Amino acid sequence: MAAMVIPFAALLLSSLLFIKFLFFSSSKKNQHPPSGPLALPIIGHLYLFKKPLHRALARISAVHGPILLLRFGSRRVLVVSSAQLAEECFTKNDLNFAHRPKLPLTKDLSYNYTTLGAASYGPDWRNLRRIATIELLSTHRINSFTDLRAEEVRSMLAGLHRHASLGKAVELRSLLFGEALNVMMRMVAGKRYYGEGVEDAVEGKRFREMVEETFATLGASNLSDFLPILRVFDFQGLKKKISVLGRKRDQFLQELIEERRREGNRAGEDDNGDDDDDADEKTKKKKTTMIDMLLDLQNSDPYYTDEVIKALISSMLMAGTDTSSATLEWAMACLVNNPHVLKKAREEIDANIPTGRLLTDSDVANLPYLQAIIQETLRLFPVGPLLVPHESLDDCVVGGYHVPRRTILLANIHSIHRDPNIWPEPTKFMPERFMEEKGQGLNAKASIMPFGMGRRRCPGEGHAMHVLGLTLGAMIQCFDWHRVGEEEVDLEEGSGLAMPMANPLVAVCKPRQEMVHVLDQL
Repeated sequence: MAAMVIPFAALLLSSLLFIKFLFFSSSKKNQHPPSGPLALPIIGHLYLFKKPLHRALARISAVHGPILLLRFGSRRVLVVSSAQLAEECFTKNDLNFAHRPKLPLTKDLSYNYTTLGAASYGPDWRNLRRIATIELLSTHRINSFTDLRAEEVRSMLAGLHRHASLGKAVELRSLLFGEALNVMMRMVAGKRYYGEGVEDAVEGKRFREMVEETFATLGASNLSDFLPILRVFDFQGLKKKISVLGRKRDQFLQELIEERRREGNRAGEDDNGDDDDDADEKTKKKKTTMIDMLLDLQNSDPYYTDEVIKALISSMLMAGTDTSSATLEWAMACLVNNPHVLKKAREEIDANIPTGRLLTDSDVANLPYLQAIIQETLRLFPVGPLLVPHESLDDCVVGGYHVPRRTILLANIHSIHRDPNIWPEPTKFMPERFMEEKGQGLNAKASIMPFGMGRRRCPGEGHAMHVLGLTLGAMIQCFDWHRVGEEEVDLEEGSGLAMPMANPLVAVCKPRQEMVHVLDQL
């Protein structure tokens, strides 16, 4: 009997091995990592670091394919450069990649990884996301700031008008940054920090410097994030710099909270002598900022500590200033380089808005070519060319390849947006791509992801599109724009988190005759 069992067992084992080889050999084979360039001992692929990083990674992908598994020192980094692979990461594997890598560079600037952008996926992040999407950036909340946006656009136009009256070319970066900063600061704390009517110029200058320093610092290549031994020596000096910057930001944000808290207490004292209806109406008028709303929540829910409020408003301020102004600067650079596009946009505005009336938020929905210009700008010059880094919680498969847990994901959307397999003449500025009658199909439009994709998609997209549409539309409607000289504006990309232009845009603007009366009244 035993003699019969042994051959049977051997036959069964052989059959199982054959079945495994037949049906699962491809799975095992695909666990090999994607091909890539040579990795050096200790530093891995860090020797390939060149600015801007998205361009360096694009060159490597052109040689080794659209999926790379690199090693930045001690960290594995997955780089995807095709729309299909990005979609796979943010749909099929979206939950697994919903986490953030805890890079030392961002610790002091993200309240120990607790801001909306830096927190890893989990209950705390979901709660922050809920607050942002429902309480701070809902359609209703964005619409409630319509008048505020219009006021800041008018203020910016008045500044342009003064420049034009002097016959001087205007440097647009600071002007556009100031407008975006005022919009966001008024939404968050009810304060203006740029232009005329600034209550505290010193405080405004202090905040502007902090924003600029933060973006410059986060856009720097910090090798100590990937080579832990360098953190001890801090050769780049970033550790100390970030620590100081983090303390300055925390103090500044706490002062904003205390100021709004005192304002709310005074409002309550003033309302004590009024009847209930009058008191409610006054409170509604005074408590209009995001901090006010969060302080109200704090009174009823201990979860909303000052630390949570600072983490939330820090995310709002950082994500809503430099990004919007950089996109507007890229858009204007493209327009002055393409006068026929500028002319077509102006004709659309003139055909839809009565002469002598400044366009409004509600008009933008009826200006499809203007919206196409914005989409084409975001395609060519996404302010987050590699998106915010993601990290895999567990092992997974992308593009048929095994990706280990705790692998950083970089989606090179700059390359994806310029894929010649999707976009004919991909480097050409051509808003007609996004016009419905001349579009290139849903597949092409779906490959545009300047605000990310999946669970971690930017919740501020709606606000950003309102600011971009209203500001760009008003600038086109009110002024004729020209380059300073005959040569085209240089579209070289600079270093920094929001991919600014290497050289600030300088252009010549002249008030349009039919809008002079409107501009004189601003």
